[in-house]
Formats: sequence, C-alpha cells, structure tokens
Amino acid sequence: MTVTPKTFAIRTFGCQMNEHDSERLAGLMANEGMVQATSDQDADVIIFNTCTIRENADLKLYSALGHLKAEKERRPNLQIAVGGCMAQKDRGQILERADWVDVVFGTHNLAEAPSLLRRSRSEGPIVDVWDAPNPEANKDMAPALYAVRELPWAAWMTIQTGCDNTCAYCIVPSVRGQEISRPLDDLMKEARMLAASGVTEITVLGQNVNSYGRDITKRRPLFAELLRSLGTVDGIERIRFTSPHPKDLRPETIAAMAETPSVCPQLHLPLQSGSNRVLKAMRRGYSAERYMERLGEARAAIDELHVTTDLIVGFPGETDAEFDETLAVVAEADFDSAYTFIFSPREGTRAAEMTKQFVATDVVAERFARLKTVLDRSALRNHARREGRREEVLVEGPSRRNAQVLSGRTRQGKLIHFPVSATPLRAGALVEVDVTHGAPYHLVGEYVGLLRDPRHKIRIPLAHA
Repeated sequence: MTVTPKTFAIRTFGCQMNEHDSERLAGLMANEGMVQATSDQDADVIIFNTCTIRENADLKLYSALGHLKAEKERRPNLQIAVGGCMAQKDRGQILERADWVDVVFGTHNLAEAPSLLRRSRSEGPIVDVWDAPNPEANKDMAPALYAVRELPWAAWMTIQTGCDNTCAYCIVPSVRGQEISRPLDDLMKEARMLAASGVTEITVLGQNVNSYGRDITKRRPLFAELLRSLGTVDGIERIRFTSPHPKDLRPETIAAMAETPSVCPQLHLPLQSGSNRVLKAMRRGYSAERYMERLGEARAAIDELHVTTDLIVGFPGETDAEFDETLAVVAEADFDSAYTFIFSPREGTRAAEMTKQFVATDVVAERFARLKTVLDRSALRNHARREGRREEVLVEGPSRRNAQVLSGRTRQGKLIHFPVSATPLRAGALVEVDVTHGAPYHLVGEYVGLLRDPRHKIRIPLAHA
C-alpha cells in the first residue's frame, strides 16, 4: 500500500534572511518525508515565516490568517504554523487573535518546527519561542537543512545571526538577538558543498556583514578574510553580500572586494537619511559626510561599482530642511537604485516613543514622491551609461511579462531583458549580452553568445520560439 506523503506550503514575508530561513524550513519539511504543495489548498501544513520590520507586515499576516480560518474549519487536520520575527515578538498574542493556529515558533528555534508540528497533533496549539539561541543553535544553518532552493545555481549563505547595533527605528536586535558569527571553516565547507552541487553564485547574508567575526576574535571583524577565502572556492563565480553597515565599512573590506575577482562590483550601503541631526536621532553612528567619504573610497577602488541604498522618509522630527539635506546627499551619491520606506513605528523601539514628533501623512507622501524623482533620475542616468557595453549575464529565466524574452543579472546585479535567441539557453547559463537601452529599473539587450552551460544538476528548460 502506497502512503501519500504529507504536503507543505511556506509563505514568506520580509528580507533575504527570511527567504533563506524559508529554504531551511523547506529542507526540514523535506527531511520529514513531506513534499512541497503547489498551492495552499493542496497543503496539509501551511507555515508563515514572518517579518516585523514594518506595521504592514503584521497586517498582511493577520489578513492571511483570517482567510485561512474557513479552510481550517473545512479541513480540521490542516496545520497552520507561524514562525519568524513577528512570532518572536508577538508570541502568545498570535493565538489570542487567531486561535486556529496550531504552532508558533520564533527566530531562535526554527529547527524545532517539525517536532512542534508533530507534538501539536496530540497536544493541541503550541507556543514555543526561545529568548535566545542555545549553544547548538547554529546547527540549523547546516547546508543539509536547506537543500530546497528556489534557484539551483544560486544560494544564500548566512554568516551571522543577530545584530549588536541600536538603531532607534529597528526591532531586529529584539527579535534576532545579539550577533553570533559562524566559524570561517564551517562557511568554507558549506561553500565547497554548494559549488559541488552546481551553485555558481553565493549571496552572503547577515544583519551587519561588515562586523562578521568580531564576536569570535573579540577585537576585529573578519569579513575581508571571508570574502578572500570564498574567492578561492572553485566553481563559485559570483559572490554578493547584504547588508553592510556604513560605520563598519573598513578599508580592508573595500580592498578585498576590489582584489577578489569573484566578488561582484555591487555594494548595498544603507544611508537612511542625509541629515546629520536625523542620523544622530536614528543612532546610526555616522554622519552624511563620513558616509560620502566611505562611498567615495569604495568607488575609487572598485571599477564600475553598482551602489544601492536604503532610505527612510518621515523619521520622527524630520523637518523640511532636513529632508532637503537628504535630497542633496542622494543626488550627490548618484545611486543606481534604492529601497525607500515610509517610517513605521515598531513597539519596543526608541523611535516608537517619539509620538509627538511623528510627521504628518500628507507631508511624508509629498516627500516620498520628491525622493523618487531624484532616485529615478540617477537610476536612468546610470543605466543609460551602460548602453553599448557588453555584459556577462547569468540567465534567470523567461521574463514575467513575455516568455519570448529572457531575464538575467549582470555582475553588477542589474536586471537585463533580452530576446530569446536561436540557441537554446537554460536557467543558470552564463551568456554575453550587448546593452541596447537603459531604462530606470532595468536594461535591455541583444544576445551575443554562450559563455557557459549551467553547472547545476537540475536542468530547467526555457520556452523558446
């Protein structure tokens, strides 16, 4: 008699760290003999991996849970679990608002999810959230536990968990804990395993990658050494990282980026504000002048550096004049692109207590639109500069809008679309593309030729004319 394995679905909210956590969750479920469902309706277990960096993340979760209430009533054996940052923050409140949830687990005990789901079948709803990782916590980052990757040629690599910074607006230290770095030897072993499985691109993850290893050495970070070491792994052709903190961007890291061929010329350097008073209120630890100095050092050392940033509009107390300072710095920095956010107060942070200084919604909206204009102008100018260049592109697959157009990423991380060629191409292939047009959010090009077939073992055919 053949027993159909249980199926699971994972919904992910939030950052790359959450995406990587979801890959590990998928690996854990697969290790239990479960298979990934094609939809929530086909899933026996639905797991929400949550974010809490902004209020709308909370609203999205409870809205999604509300839609599942009727499905739970229709299928009583359906299990619903909530994990991640919001679960770490809200804990038992989740069951108070959605008593049809079976399991709540936090950021420190992700590896316990399968056992908690098993227990809940006999014990009923379970809330199990740890206040801190136990000494064995890093075992849930072992490569074997995230074999289920969205892209077989690309992998996330978590090098540290937690954050030791005290930014006034950020709740991450509360839900992720203090910085804990993984040993360099473990990371190198993982990188070699990934390369052996066909991975050619690694994105290094951490809340503040620039401080990697400081808790190990008790004196200085080891991030530059890590980049150089990863650059020696045969088969790994592209190395990216996110997110660094500007105050910790050191000369040796810039040198490692410039001198390690596989490290891509791409730097995400969150500015947040161009006003020194606002930066101080945010507790960022640098001035606008210091930020621009370090950005200049990076650009001087690294050819064709692609720079992106984060910006917050409407931080409590931000005046019109201070926002104008931000616009001026953003224009001078000439970013390739940016992630822009409207300030969202999070309970438990210093900024959430500045209620009398909150900026009016209509003022924030007007500032947000002005900022977008400046950013789009820089993005379009930088993309136009790429016209006529030949780019090395890693093929990701057909464009979402047109199956006869392929999409990929340049070494700088820029998205490029190009028409399907007569030569069959597969996702993960490395090709050359001539840039014919630069738009604000992407490039357009013409296929030139194949540099390398995919190295991953899973071959994904693409639609061709």
